[in-house]
Amino acid sequence: MDATELSRWTRFAAKGGIGKCTATHDCVAESPEDLMFLKDDAIIVLMQLPEDTRDGEGTSSGVGSGENGWYLGYCEGVVGRFQGKHVHFHSKLKRPVMTKRSSTASTRSPS
Repeated sequence: MDATELSRWTRFAAKGGIGKCTATHDCVAESPEDLMFLKDDAIIVLMQLPEDTRDGEGTSSGVGSGENGWYLGYCEGVVGRFQGKHVHFHSKLKRPVMTKRSSTASTRSPS
């Protein structure tokens, strides 16, 4: 993840992401992409990850959900992926709104 993408996720986390959850037990990161957290840590859910980003782990039902799903989250200033079975979701997750960002500001022609 490059610095620009990390900055976008951090700003999205500051706005609350698509939901919140609490860690049900300690989870040690097994790869650089994983999120490490301790029991009772608050995690902001940023997005649900498609199955093909999980290196063959988990279920084979497309996009995972709930216990079997993988998510991108933010905890203690770190962005990383985690499994839904390691957390308790506070409520149903919001549907993400996908927008394409323009790298240049739009300009209006003078009238």
